Amino acid sequence: MEYLRDHCMYTAIFGFFSFVWFGWAQENPRSSWRIYLGIASGVSILVSMLGVYLSVTNWHSPSALSDSNAFRQYLIFFYAEFIVAAAGSFLLIKKKWSRFIAPWIAFVVGVHFFGLKHVFEDSSLYILAILLITVSIIALFVSPKLKVAYSAITGIGAGTVLFAFSILGLLRYGMLQL
Repeated sequence: MEYLRDHCMYTAIFGFFSFVWFGWAQENPRSSWRIYLGIASGVSILVSMLGVYLSVTNWHSPSALSDSNAFRQYLIFFYAEFIVAAAGSFLLIKKKWSRFIAPWIAFVVGVHFFGLKHVFEDSSLYILAILLITVSIIALFVSPKLKVAYSAITGIGAGTVLFAFSILGLLRYGMLQL
């Protein structure tokens, strides 16, 4: 089932986290990339704000999370993602491998979308999961070759993927309005 409000929230949430990832990418990229990362961050937050506006104006519309069981599953996946990401990050810091935190977080976020596919009844979340996991793996190989922080490649990849999905949410919203 298509839920108008969920597509608005996709635009808001994925746009916001695209902004966050593009920001994290600025940890240690090539200096020539900074202006583009700044522009990408700015555009992402603007798209996110549009999603927030659309979410608020369509708050009366049904959501997949209106079902209490779906909402409970959502919370389980959300908290599990947070706990696993935090525990892994703690271990990476303890082992003095903090440079791998960004790929780790992208990997965990990607995996959690496999579970959210069932909550939102949205198969595109499988694609999002695969893309984020792929970004996390690619960053491990590309970052050393380009001599940039792992967060630079992870942030650019995850930011781009999430931005694309925020736009997809906006397009789906528009299609439901026709």
